[in-house]
Amino acid sequence: MRMRQLGQSGLFVSEFCLGTMTFGGAEGIWSQIGQLRQDEADALIKTAIEAGINFIDTANIYAGGDSERILGQSLKNLGISRDEVVIATKVLGPMGAGPNARGASRGHILSQCKASLLRLGLDHIDLYQIHGFDPATPIVETLEALDTLVRQGHVRYIGLSNWAAWQVMKAVGITQARQLAPILSLQAYYTLAGRDLEREILPMLRSEKIGLMVWSPLAGGFLSGKYDRDGKGVDGRRARFDFPPVDRDRGFAAIEAMRAIAEAKGVSVAQIALAWLLSQDVVTSVIIGAKRVEQLRDNISATQVTLDQADLAALDAVTKLPAEYPGWMLERQGAYRA
Repeated sequence: MRMRQLGQSGLFVSEFCLGTMTFGGAEGIWSQIGQLRQDEADALIKTAIEAGINFIDTANIYAGGDSERILGQSLKNLGISRDEVVIATKVLGPMGAGPNARGASRGHILSQCKASLLRLGLDHIDLYQIHGFDPATPIVETLEALDTLVRQGHVRYIGLSNWAAWQVMKAVGITQARQLAPILSLQAYYTLAGRDLEREILPMLRSEKIGLMVWSPLAGGFLSGKYDRDGKGVDGRRARFDFPPVDRDRGFAAIEAMRAIAEAKGVSVAQIALAWLLSQDVVTSVIIGAKRVEQLRDNISATQVTLDQADLAALDAVTKLPAEYPGWMLERQGAYRA
């Protein structure tokens, strides 16, 4: 398990991050994603730590806070030293019925950070992330609230999730102009079946040296190898919770290309999908969730899979985004500087 520097910081995290969205779901969409109880979560976290993973991601909204509670209890049950792990959580979604019990306002951020610390049983959060963009709150208010938490010692670093490139750049400008805590990372969706962020977000991340944490690297199980054009795998998780959206034709073309490479290497299709992400220079850490220890171990084994240039070219040929303006014009006019 390799360690990678997260953004422009001295913080090093494992190339795989354990996601805990499968912890504690009892009702609603969370029951469709995962219903792991404490002993099952303990087993997954123990497996992850033993494999060299030091990075764990959760969110206050996952299972209504139960994911954070279970994670915090697991750290105690397993006797894991606080300094051994980097704990990330997020804030944005509704945690109550009122209009102020949601969003990225100063009040909601400060109160939910305190609530997350209580559920986790920790005295600080290593990476505190805004879970999405709040159109009702000025960006400067959000960033100043995060800066307050850093100065108070409740939070070590800050990150964003599911923001557009222009929104991230606006936030970067504000933090620099006002000398606020810098933005370290962006958590975003990125897979062979969904390469949309390559248009604007990836160039921005490279320019600003912001770390990328990838969520749903198997496209909600679509790239696990269980699905085929002929309908195989229709009873999987996507039959109950069809998310994130996938262009089926491009997705199945990716699966077919991955299956050929996986068979040649004697590994799983899921490992090829994960190995492709790990080979992208802009990716800092890939968030992997699981319901079973065997599934987690299979995913972790992707760190041992090497894709050569021929493999990468074959995958790129069937998944590359079609050219769009201004990308094709920037490439054409910039060629004389290459």
